Amino acid sequence: MAAQDIPGSGQQIGSPTKRRTSVPLDERRRMRHESRTSQTYKAFLKYLCDVGKLPSEQAAEDAAVSVLCVLEQRLVGEEDDDLEAQLPMKLRELLVRCDRHEAGPPPQKFGRAEMMSMVADDLDMEPEDTEPLIRAVFSAIQAQISTGESDDIAGELPPDLRDLWARPA
Repeated sequence: MAAQDIPGSGQQIGSPTKRRTSVPLDERRRMRHESRTSQTYKAFLKYLCDVGKLPSEQAAEDAAVSVLCVLEQRLVGEEDDDLEAQLPMKLRELLVRCDRHEAGPPPQKFGRAEMMSMVADDLDMEPEDTEPLIRAVFSAIQAQISTGESDDIAGELPPDLRDLWARPA
């Protein structure tokens, strides 16, 4: 039986289709990965802008980097690595370059007031104005990570910080 032409396609029924592109498969995969990574990060920033009522993606990025950096300084053991593993790739890349992470201080025990002060210093704000921002970042983070990871983080925080983590914006 002869193969039949598929109207308008130039192909025959039963014949394999071949993609015609000059871009190698590995390069196409890399491009798709970068596109998905960028979309995920943009969605994270948009969510943070919406929840935190932030004026721009840059403000959202600055807030996320500051709050995450301070949070990671508070986490002990490998919990900070577990958290980072679930964050959008581009946010992880920013955290790696964070000045506090470059210096590599050991985890510190501090509470709500110290966290608010550290974020305020980073973002040139008054400490009392940082709580809604911290809650918004925590909410955006929790939207990106598993419930189990969120519970693990809550378990490592003192009660006053756990309250910020548990009741995001």
